[in-house]
Amino acid sequence: MSIRACVMTAPNEPLELWTLDDPVVEEGGVMLETIASEVCGTDVHLHHGRLAGVPYPIIPGHVSVGRVTESRGVTVDALGEPLAVGDVVTFLDVHEVCNACYHCIVAHQPNRCPSRKVYGITYSVHDGPLGGWAERIYMKPGVRILKLTGGLDADDVIGGGCGLFTGFAAVDRAQVRLGDVVLVQGAGPVGLAAAAFAGIAGASQVLLIGAPDARLDLGVRLGVDATWNLDGTDARERAEAIRSLTGGRGPDVVIEAAGSPAAIREGLDLVRDGGRYVVAGHYTDAGEIPMNPHTDLNRKHIDLRGQWGTDFHHLARALRVFARHRDRLPFRDVIGARYSLEQAGQALDDVAALRVTKAIITPNG
Repeated sequence: MSIRACVMTAPNEPLELWTLDDPVVEEGGVMLETIASEVCGTDVHLHHGRLAGVPYPIIPGHVSVGRVTESRGVTVDALGEPLAVGDVVTFLDVHEVCNACYHCIVAHQPNRCPSRKVYGITYSVHDGPLGGWAERIYMKPGVRILKLTGGLDADDVIGGGCGLFTGFAAVDRAQVRLGDVVLVQGAGPVGLAAAAFAGIAGASQVLLIGAPDARLDLGVRLGVDATWNLDGTDARERAEAIRSLTGGRGPDVVIEAAGSPAAIREGLDLVRDGGRYVVAGHYTDAGEIPMNPHTDLNRKHIDLRGQWGTDFHHLARALRVFARHRDRLPFRDVIGARYSLEQAGQALDDVAALRVTKAIITPNG
């Protein structure tokens, strides 16, 4: 058999449809029929050549949902749930961490392992169908697969996509406490997920800055209490309103998910004295900002943290929480449009232009 795949041959070049040979499934390997794969901001960055070390040509699609079609010796998922042909699964896109370096075995930060590989990003098409924009995805031995349980289905998970897990990780990194006021900057998939999980984590108020209105409306559906549209307000107006809602102090926690340097400057100004600020949206270099270490950090006594990607425990815990609170988390409604492999270029354009909040590729119709 053969596999049709959408291939990104080089930055800024048109996407191409290739036909690949089916790989031989190794012992410990699993083959998935792709149900859906997301088109996220990372894919736009890949197409613009803004990530280093990408082995073009690649098959994009680092977060996907698929159906098991073949397995060699794999009878349970990564958490011990029975796994069989026909089961619907997702998987951790990070693979091949070394389990031997300082970050893996001392710091317990495998997402910082220098040997890490990522499906849809750092595997070449010549390595096999290792990205979601293809009819089938090969799970190499050792990939951590999770069966969808607890009533979750493919649209639930892919509607959240990588934003679901990155937003969860950002809330985790912020150590949101019961009663905290949380401000999220950015109303894309990461920001929407962060806002939703902040509410579930016990925030007394969840505030959201972003655009356009359709995304802010989604935020309200996900539990946000107050929103500000970037296109209709300025930083001074937002600051006055937010301080009015927080007794003049500012939010206890600010989570940046905008990817804009201007958001960082505004977030540093807004977070309360002694508050926590997590930067999760700067996956690529978007530029610099002026910062005064005395007034922005030291005298203000803030805790400034970065969150890069996710680890398996974020994936597992996010899905567990999602299943428990599925009615409060309509991530499936974030899906704005579905595209065939032939339409992947249009999907990239639509995501880059903010015409859709979540675009997904459905290679098999």
